Amino acid sequence: RKEDCEDHIVKLAKKGITPSQIGAILRDQHGVSQVRYVTGNKILRILKAKSLAPDIPEDLYHLIKKAVAIRKHLERNKKDRDSKFRLILVESRIHRLARYYKGRTVLPPTWKYQSATASALVA
Repeated sequence: RKEDCEDHIVKLAKKGITPSQIGAILRDQHGVSQVRYVTGNKILRILKAKSLAPDIPEDLYHLIKKAVAIRKHLERNKKDRDSKFRLILVESRIHRLARYYKGRTVLPPTWKYQSATASALVA
C-alpha cells in the first residue's frame, strides 16, 4: 500500500502534475484521505527524495503566474487602476514569500523576482 502510493505519486509527478493536484487525485480517485497517514511522508518530501520536486515552490509559482496575467491585462487596459493596485499587492506578496523561502534555503539567495523575466518562469 505504501509503495503503491509512492509509485503513483512519482508517476503523476513525471506527467507534470503539481503536488496539490496529486493530493486531490489520490483523494478523489483512490480514496487516500491523507498521503502522510499512508506513507509517513508528505507528497513534496517524497518528490524531493526522488528529485522530482518543482524548482520554485507551488504557491510562489501561482503568485507569479497571477502577476504575469495581471501585467498582460494591463498592457491592453492601461487605465485600469484597480488592476494596477492589485498587481502591486500580488508582487509584494511574491517578494515576501521569496524572502521567506530564501531564509528556509528553498530558493537560492541570489534568486530575484523580476517582472520582465517572470513570464519565462511560468511558461
